[in-house]
Amino acid sequence: MNGENLDPQDLQQMRQIEELKRQLLSKTLSKEAFERLGRIRSVNQQLAGQVELYLIQIYQTGKIKEKIGDEKMKEILRLLTQKKDFRIKRV
Repeated sequence: MNGENLDPQDLQQMRQIEELKRQLLSKTLSKEAFERLGRIRSVNQQLAGQVELYLIQIYQTGKIKEKIGDEKMKEILRLLTQKKDFRIKRV
């Protein structure tokens, strides 16, 4: 998002949302997992966004019982990046 056509109120609201998201992620991720997410964001913003959305969703449903470590973050990344293989059979 480039923010060129947004009014100051929209920009402020977007900043608040990003800050809340950052606070939630820092609360639910270990230091290593949070750093990994930051490195992913610098390389692939779309994937980082998917991971953030996934983490927020599982947090909201109460499925996060403890901080997510680096190994669990790797598992989540594998889950979100695996290619779906499907075939269409004609009869």
